Amino acid sequence: MDLFLEKSVATNVAEFSVSEIAGALRRIVEEKFGYVRVRGEISGYRGVHASGHAYFALKDDKARLEAVIWRGVIEKLQFPPEEGMEVVAVGKLTTYQGSSKYQIIIDTLEPTGVGALMTLLENRKKKFADEGLFDDAKKKKLPYMPRIIGVVTSPTGAVIRDIIHRISDRFPLHILVWPVRVQGETSGQEVAAAIAGFNALPLGNVLSKPDLIIVARGGGV
Repeated sequence: MDLFLEKSVATNVAEFSVSEIAGALRRIVEEKFGYVRVRGEISGYRGVHASGHAYFALKDDKARLEAVIWRGVIEKLQFPPEEGMEVVAVGKLTTYQGSSKYQIIIDTLEPTGVGALMTLLENRKKKFADEGLFDDAKKKKLPYMPRIIGVVTSPTGAVIRDIIHRISDRFPLHILVWPVRVQGETSGQEVAAAIAGFNALPLGNVLSKPDLIIVARGGGV
């Protein structure tokens, strides 16, 4: 009788293969969290792997989260990851079934803290200086009294309303707005095309070439 009861209890427990358990856990993690923002310190970063991908971990004083950046994303990052750097990673939580680990697949990295932001700023300044963008010989003198101002920005953001309000309040003149996206993968190309478009306008028409161009976005940038 005891043997019969033990067998009945055992057969009433659902049976899964290892792959089924791993797949179920992966679905739970991905459906529960989706995309997340995770703040932590980069740990175990040894540079880009031969495959072009990067593998490391994000950690704080209590836990550790494995992280992956695929090759196509690495090439688009605004700054290279560094060991010990404090960052906010944006990506998708998932699991790696081959070793029963959960991890974040990172889409973007943002530096945190004044030190990291200053490092990023200095790196960009050096890059632009090396390209000669700060050379006085390339700078154009701003007109003392512009007649037309071109504005390259988002048509729906607060920044365009601020620009129009300030110009209208202090010295009303003609404003031309070239709408663009100011964030996302295509924003750089759109802004460049808008500047080229303004410069290609003829003089003396209703849509005349502006005397100066403002490129702006909100968010304190």
